[in-house]
Amino acid sequence: MPIPKVKKGEQQRDYILRCVPELMQYHKRDEALAICYDTYRKNVELESYSDYPQSATNNAKRAIAYKEKNGSKCGTTVGWTRARQLANRESLTRDTIARMASFKRHQQNKDVPYTEGCGGIMWDAWGGSAGINWAISKLKQIDKK
Repeated sequence: MPIPKVKKGEQQRDYILRCVPELMQYHKRDEALAICYDTYRKNVELESYSDYPQSATNNAKRAIAYKEKNGSKCGTTVGWTRARQLANRESLTRDTIARMASFKRHQQNKDVPYTEGCGGIMWDAWGGSAGINWAISKLKQIDKK
């Protein structure tokens, strides 16, 4: 009983809809779901990307340096985790890239000086315009495959 392979760029929902019926020939529905979700998760985690611009890394480093020197109550654990990933040039999964792309909704706050609010520092923590625009473009590229 071979487990169906995840196609490059295949969305989780599409894979599950394709995988579960095939596995239900050999397993109960709950077991088939568990196997398919686990297979998808493992496959997607293997695909990661680190070709984001150096300026996204520099933006994240600038935000981290400011926070370390001056302190900041801005942002969430997720936001500062993203900053560290970018600053360290870590590879990012499709899901992480999608979260970066969705951060564009905060663009109207990007010019707020670090000393006057959270908009600018958190925009930079997520890679700034270079990082967000790369994420939007990269997500389209990944999903075309």
